[in-house]
Amino acid sequence: MSVFLPTKAEHIASHEVICHECDLLVQVPRLQEGEQALCPRCGNNLGMLPKYPLQRPLVYALTSLIMLLCANVLPFLSINAKGMASSMNLYQAASVLFSEDYRLLSIAIYLCMQLLPACCLLLVIYLYIGFHRWQSPPLAASVTRWLFRLLPWTMAEVFMVAVLVSLIKIASLADIFIGSGFWCFCLFSVMYIKSMVHLDRGWLWLRIAGPMPPTGVLLQGKEGLAQGVTLCHGCHGIVDIGEAHCPRCQHVIHARVPHSVERCFALLVTACILYLPANLLPIMVTESLGQSHYSTILGGVVLLWNMGSYPIALVIFIASVLVPITKILALFWLCYTVYRQDGHHRRGRTRLYRMTEFIGRWSMVDVFVVAVLAALIRMGKLMSIYPGAAAVAFAAVVVVTMIAAMLFDPRLIWDAAQPNKEVERDF
Repeated sequence: MSVFLPTKAEHIASHEVICHECDLLVQVPRLQEGEQALCPRCGNNLGMLPKYPLQRPLVYALTSLIMLLCANVLPFLSINAKGMASSMNLYQAASVLFSEDYRLLSIAIYLCMQLLPACCLLLVIYLYIGFHRWQSPPLAASVTRWLFRLLPWTMAEVFMVAVLVSLIKIASLADIFIGSGFWCFCLFSVMYIKSMVHLDRGWLWLRIAGPMPPTGVLLQGKEGLAQGVTLCHGCHGIVDIGEAHCPRCQHVIHARVPHSVERCFALLVTACILYLPANLLPIMVTESLGQSHYSTILGGVVLLWNMGSYPIALVIFIASVLVPITKILALFWLCYTVYRQDGHHRRGRTRLYRMTEFIGRWSMVDVFVVAVLAALIRMGKLMSIYPGAAAVAFAAVVVVTMIAAMLFDPRLIWDAAQPNKEVERDF
């Protein structure tokens, strides 16, 4: 296996990789800056070399971290209704829930919208400053492992969408004043996304630990499992199946995720059970002039629709109703087809899995909306908003379905026995 170890990141030489979604062994051509390689069979991204890979992630991460600090110390949002004013800072989106005895939900929101993104930014800054000083900074392997473990749980952009939805919801009830902290958070979200988009796991591990040890002669266009090798999910290197741990990153090696279908199915059943109270119980309680109004998820969608806020009603309906149901049904179907060893439409099912893995986190929009409204609308007896019990259940549905998607091994879709000529037509 010939792998170029980048110094100034000008290019990555031709090398062999295994697709982590269909297990195909592919010879990736020499990549120049700004290029990426896609699997010829399932279309999965096999690796990329972004433009200015040593500079851009560092600049974006530093800018993003500065904007996050500014967003926390500057005024975020305030409203004025009938002479009564209320305001919030960014950290109050989680702290108000904590004071209302929704401590676990408050911690989860704070982790997803601020703490975990900040940790990822600090890890990126440490790595890339280290790259400018050393070939591989101290503890780089551990830092990189934690970086990619935390990334799926960061939801800064989801929270940004939730803030915009909240503003439209209350625009007809009060005068809104947008503080400079809000614009800082907008810049933080954009710079955060750009910094993480420029990360490539394979390139980082080449930079940190060099190429993988040779594994013998391998045939391109054949599955790795049939050749006694598999993909390391820690560093995306090629490893012999007999190895207990990856020699480069020490990640535990499995030819396939153990009990993938069974664990995914069990989590989906759990999500279905949690989805009932998430929709039947109120997700938000509004107290106005001494009267309490309880809103379920569907009730909120209907209310927005009747008010004429059609785009926002559609956003909430898609994110909070359609996406969770679609994701649960899609994963159930994928588990069923793998159990039946169905060899048809494998590329389509792989794309469906990729979609479910991507959209799952966006269901947290409704939970974030409740958090923002509860923090912002605090006007005593005139109007106050509190979270409902469904907020906890719905957040649990999102977390459980995300874990279920992570545990499902898409390579099982391609393991169904088929004649070689049918396998070739999947390219």
